Amino acid sequence: MPPRTTRPAGPLPAGTRPAGTHPAGTRPAGTRPLGTPTRGTTNPNRLRRMDRWIAAVHGAALRRSERPPTAVDLGYGAAPWTAVELLERLRTADPRARVAGVEIDPARVAAARPYEREGLTFVHGGFEVPVDGAPALIRAANVLRQYDEGQVAAVWARLCARLAPGGLLVEGTCDEIGRRHVWVALGPEGPRTVTFATRLGSLDRPSDLAERLPKALIHRNVPGEPVHAFLRDFDRAWAAAAPYASLGARQRWIRTARDLAGDWPLVDGRRGWRQGEVTVRWSALAPGAA
Repeated sequence: MPPRTTRPAGPLPAGTRPAGTHPAGTRPAGTRPLGTPTRGTTNPNRLRRMDRWIAAVHGAALRRSERPPTAVDLGYGAAPWTAVELLERLRTADPRARVAGVEIDPARVAAARPYEREGLTFVHGGFEVPVDGAPALIRAANVLRQYDEGQVAAVWARLCARLAPGGLLVEGTCDEIGRRHVWVALGPEGPRTVTFATRLGSLDRPSDLAERLPKALIHRNVPGEPVHAFLRDFDRAWAAAAPYASLGARQRWIRTARDLAGDWPLVDGRRGWRQGEVTVRWSALAPGAA
């Protein structure tokens, strides 16, 4: 049977205790973790593109933390690989970094415990994020894929409320072997950016990434919605950059991003583009923003 990971059961019920109002790292006695199991898979290096982006973009904020920063790998799935790798990659940005893998399935937590070491723990829990203190980072990859779109805002709000000041929530989706990703970066104030990332050698055209749009956007890829217009313009810029293909897919992608930046608020530059990434402000793609 395919493995399971964490997702909320539905919209947060009226009267639910807001995240962070009980002592950090605990749940009130007799309550269950927030969420329900769902099917999912995990593979080594599946999230390497997301990890690399987090370390590059958020590393300075981690280093500014007075205390060792804690990152949460929420819903890490059947095996602990993504949490182990997140720790290794964050420590390239801040050697003090700590990671807590959080899973709603207690059997998964028990199976991961032998991999614990200094700076790496595994915890039974869900969207209450039962770790001590406020985490500097929460990563929720491939967790909201089976949600209804209308549930996403409440989940985002709950997780963002759990962040430390200046913290980051990264929520998105990728394929099974990590070739194609799209993720949203959020702070305590809400969504900030959307990143499209790919292994360039596997790409036919940028709109191939549409199948990996996060839940907040995937059903909005229709005419009249901003994300549809963005992907249309991305494909047009890619087609116009076809002469650069003789120099390699990377040079074609860089030229495509440079042209796209003339019409869309990209927030990264050549360094990110060289990695097969393009990051655009959330406000430009938000549903109804057109």
